[in-house]
Amino acid sequence: MTQPDARRVVVTGMGIVSPVGNTLDAAWDALLSGRSGTGPITRFDASGFATQIAGEVRDFDPRDRLDAKEARRTDRFIQLAVAATQDALAHAELKITEANARRVGVLLGTALGGIETAERELRTLAERGPGRVSPFFIPMFLADMGSGYVSIVVGAKGPNFATLSACASAAHALGEAAEIIRRGDADVMLAGGAEAPVTPGSVAGFNALGALSTRNSEPETASRPFDATRDGFVVAEGAATLVLESLEHAVRRGAPILAELRGYGATGDACHIVQPAPDAAGAAEAMAIAIERAGCTPAEVDYVNAHGTSTPLNDRLETVALKRVFAGHRVPPVSSTKALTGHLLGAAGAVEAVFTILALTRGVIPPTWHLRTPDPACDLDYVTDGPRPATIRHALSNSFGFGGHNVSLLFSRFEE
Repeated sequence: MTQPDARRVVVTGMGIVSPVGNTLDAAWDALLSGRSGTGPITRFDASGFATQIAGEVRDFDPRDRLDAKEARRTDRFIQLAVAATQDALAHAELKITEANARRVGVLLGTALGGIETAERELRTLAERGPGRVSPFFIPMFLADMGSGYVSIVVGAKGPNFATLSACASAAHALGEAAEIIRRGDADVMLAGGAEAPVTPGSVAGFNALGALSTRNSEPETASRPFDATRDGFVVAEGAATLVLESLEHAVRRGAPILAELRGYGATGDACHIVQPAPDAAGAAEAMAIAIERAGCTPAEVDYVNAHGTSTPLNDRLETVALKRVFAGHRVPPVSSTKALTGHLLGAAGAVEAVFTILALTRGVIPPTWHLRTPDPACDLDYVTDGPRPATIRHALSNSFGFGGHNVSLLFSRFEE
């Protein structure tokens, strides 16, 4: 149901660190020009692995954001989260002071947290014994430390925790952060997600599930959402943070308002640990809830940024879900930006929320690159003919995770 008396939540700033770029403009330019962020793995020796490709963040030095000592004491996912949040605050022209710190919270999602640290320290334990394990192992590894450490760096003293729901983690973070603002527990929430899963254990584990693309000879085009030749997702790293504010707070400080987060739908499949429900009912219901709570109708949705992972089952069932929720209406144009970024797991929902808002504000739908061979089971308008100019009033961003987690966020063009 709609919430007419609840506080409106707007987006006033965004920051991104991703395989396609470490600024909003660089990432957006890559999406429109088709510049892929996936390639051969360089973060470890992947020879012998079934998958040897990933989406890696390039040209990132944590010492540009943290002093050398702190950079050594933080996992890569934390470092990426700090960078994205610092950039989001700058974009929002927001300064956190003692006067407002208690009204600014942090909520960042992740799926694997400090997996790079965990793998390294467990190797140390096995090879050199318990006395050589770092005293920073646990603080670097804990999944909540993205939110916790960011709050320390920026000085935010409001609500602070992490969401962990696999590939829906960052979308859950954004939705729950909006609810915190709506109920009056904060005026500002720094929300999003961070992930650094390009590690031997992560790649080997996803390979064991049969989830990853093994198209190693075509690293830049291996991610092919909705294409008949898709063979799995390309794992990727990165982070994105959105500054969410109550409308009253944003107006009072004269903040730049980018979009409004009007709808948040979250459901569970209660079906399978890694596969979506075969009827796609949970995913469809999440979208329907987001649309209804936004006070919209399906006919008013102009664009869907799909979860679109490039896995055979997910893409087919997301298509089924879209047909269910838009039954009787035209299914709006759909695209999956994972074709270029790869799949950022727990950070994907935040990165794709950024892209959804850029599509809203710039009036262009980024295409689904690498979709060349139509799949009869995926028969929607996936925008494959290059960037498509469009007037977008309302847009959905979907995120679905292992464990049956479904989240849909509805962003709208801001109107007084």
